Amino acid sequence: MEVLYEDNHILIVNKAVGEIVQGDKTGDKPLSEVVADYLKEKYHKPGAAFVGVTHRLDRPTSGIVVFAKTSKALERLNDMFRNGQVHKTYWAIVKNRPPQESAELVHWLVRNEKQNKSYAYSKERPDAKRAVLRYKLLASLTNYHLLEVTLLTGRHHQIRCQLAHIGCPIKGDLKYGFSRSNPDGSICLHARRVQFEHPVSHQPIDVVAPVPDNALWLSAQQACGDAG
Repeated sequence: MEVLYEDNHILIVNKAVGEIVQGDKTGDKPLSEVVADYLKEKYHKPGAAFVGVTHRLDRPTSGIVVFAKTSKALERLNDMFRNGQVHKTYWAIVKNRPPQESAELVHWLVRNEKQNKSYAYSKERPDAKRAVLRYKLLASLTNYHLLEVTLLTGRHHQIRCQLAHIGCPIKGDLKYGFSRSNPDGSICLHARRVQFEHPVSHQPIDVVAPVPDNALWLSAQQACGDAG
């Protein structure tokens, strides 16, 4: 587990591809339990360590996950996520160049529970939720393009669905129209950066997660001139 930031109230980690944030029907050990084990061992806690899940990342996605270490921090972070006070930036590697170098996308998403998939529409529909994101093209490689995505709403599979809708499915994302899977089961979507006011100390928090350690991600990072 790669810890990016820790204090008395919060813990921020860089989730690896394939990890689940919270327990599900697979029965696989979730990242929340890995964090609890880490805290119990590090601080020699006699009982279970408190770990509050504030948000989630899809299993095939990598990057930043914020956990609360206290109930006070959890309650406040939950409100902050709900009210859009936590600013999340993602990187996505796509096959097709987007129609514009930067744009704001507004769609109405309908979630199909059975398929675990969302569908994007340009106009409001029954049971649809408004989804808004901004993207900009950071770099172009020989066969792929690196986009920076800022979420303005938090919907099910929002980035995956909206980028696919404009003809830019994320590399490896078979569910949303990419032609083939990645060997490790990942999709090339990485929660790169998180910025917010600390829920207790009120100090600014700004954390960046290193990209996955593979040739494509490292080439994309180099191409955009970001050494972080």
